[in-house]
Amino acid sequence: MEEASGATADRSVEEEAQEKMKDEPVTWRSLPHRRQLIILTLARLSEPLVQTSLQAYMFYQLRSFDESLPDSTIATQAGLMSSSFTGAQFLTAMMWGRVSDSEKGGRKMVLMIGLLGSMISCLGFGFARSFWQAMIFRTMGGALNGNVGVMRTMISEIVQEKKYQSRAFLLFPMCFNIGVIIGPILGGLLADPAGSYPALFGDIKWLKKYPYAAPNILSGFFLFCAAMGVFFGLAETHDALRHKEDLGTKCTRKIKEIFLRERAASSLHQYTALPGGERGHNSLDSVEEDVEMSPFTPITSKPLRKKAILRWKQKLPFRRIFTYNVICTLVAHTLLAIHLGAFNSLWFVFLSTPVDDPDHPNPPGYHRHLPFKFTGGLGMQPRDVGLALSILGVIGIMMQLFIYPIANTKFGVIKSWRIFLYCFPIAYVLVPFLSIVPSKTPPPAKKDGILVWLSLCFVLFVQVSGRTFALPASTILINNASPHPSALGTMHGIGQSLASGGRTLGPSLGGVLYGLGLRKGIVGAVWWGLSGLAVLNCVASNWVNEGNGHEIVLQGDEEAEAEWREGQRQDGR
Repeated sequence: MEEASGATADRSVEEEAQEKMKDEPVTWRSLPHRRQLIILTLARLSEPLVQTSLQAYMFYQLRSFDESLPDSTIATQAGLMSSSFTGAQFLTAMMWGRVSDSEKGGRKMVLMIGLLGSMISCLGFGFARSFWQAMIFRTMGGALNGNVGVMRTMISEIVQEKKYQSRAFLLFPMCFNIGVIIGPILGGLLADPAGSYPALFGDIKWLKKYPYAAPNILSGFFLFCAAMGVFFGLAETHDALRHKEDLGTKCTRKIKEIFLRERAASSLHQYTALPGGERGHNSLDSVEEDVEMSPFTPITSKPLRKKAILRWKQKLPFRRIFTYNVICTLVAHTLLAIHLGAFNSLWFVFLSTPVDDPDHPNPPGYHRHLPFKFTGGLGMQPRDVGLALSILGVIGIMMQLFIYPIANTKFGVIKSWRIFLYCFPIAYVLVPFLSIVPSKTPPPAKKDGILVWLSLCFVLFVQVSGRTFALPASTILINNASPHPSALGTMHGIGQSLASGGRTLGPSLGGVLYGLGLRKGIVGAVWWGLSGLAVLNCVASNWVNEGNGHEIVLQGDEEAEAEWREGQRQDGR
């Protein structure tokens, strides 16, 4: 009787602790396993930093390959260049998702391949001397990079309690905005240093021969540092591999022992398994002490107990992944990727496109007829393009830090996602009218003046408002739409593959239509077409439901959960 009453008391204490944890407000400091999240965040930051750095000068690098080409052809080439990276990702992202789900691969190995492959691609692109050389290196970088889907899978495995997921999944869009702030500035400042700063670099022959190598060398360095951080500091999160010590964490432990002059017995060199948990539920590990996930074991004089890990006895077959909600979620996700990819590709081309000059109409015989027939861009140079792109990042960071948590708490994930999708068609309709905003400098000089920059900031504010809510919400919806936890990595791989396909179709088709619009004297045609696609995305969102991550229950799942809960109970003693 005493044992029964004691067990009842223990359960009541656990339940009280769980209720207390549920009621606690979620803050950035309350996120679990912050050390591992920081490493993942820095690894993710390196990639948008590289991509946005490239966008600041891509138009001018493509023109340097053949200065005789017209602007419409350069715009088409820029779209194809952006599509080459995402097109290769579309073909390989699902494969990398399957590799990350495999016991012979794992999450960490796929991240390492992606970061080092991107580094090689980046260096090759910087030293390319022709359009096709640059295209080959960009394609190679995309084919080797399946990191986004794998990182999202790791986030969901590291942060398993739903109340923390909205903030945890917000980290990656924040990384994108930080990269958008820093990358274009670095790219704009370092592009063609011999031409931009002749007094300092005008006599350096290799910088004159490879004018766009410098920003790519810096980008390659960032990617290498990120790869080393993952190798030495990131712990594996795959259920079957998380209890094993890989080469990187072994090296980290050895280095720590050398510097701290510790010589521990081999029996104490156990590797601490990463905490497991029931994905998508308020699991019992939420009441345990928040211990940082560590890639190496602290050396102690006490034997270490292995953590209870939830192991699913069966894996969901690939053919059963595509439930009705999964298909609806993936369709909406793909539509979002198409118009966002087109915007990201066309925006810097539009900023770099020469201003319409009435004294020298292009195309010949063109006459402006508002409100629809007009042409030209803003004529900005790389440094100004970098500044304009950075404004986009600054607005995004401010909204993600101060507005997103409040709105997400008030409306929830799916409702806020549906509401803010309507920002995109509004922004796309307004973009081309920036080319006719009065400037303080007459054409063909670049657009400048307070009215130009205020209009640009307003359009970006509307677009970034939509992106701030849509991207993290879309990731959470894909994560929760996974019909079974064993298919989580594959689900994110499919999501990244379709997103890459969308970001391939959007820029390539958008670049062709943008070039056609310039030749016909209607620069807004492609933007208004994007607006129509964004409206279709808003309509498709109505068929999406937020899942629980475990829609399909396989034989043995309930037994596996019962075993895990028993292990958790024993660990808590």
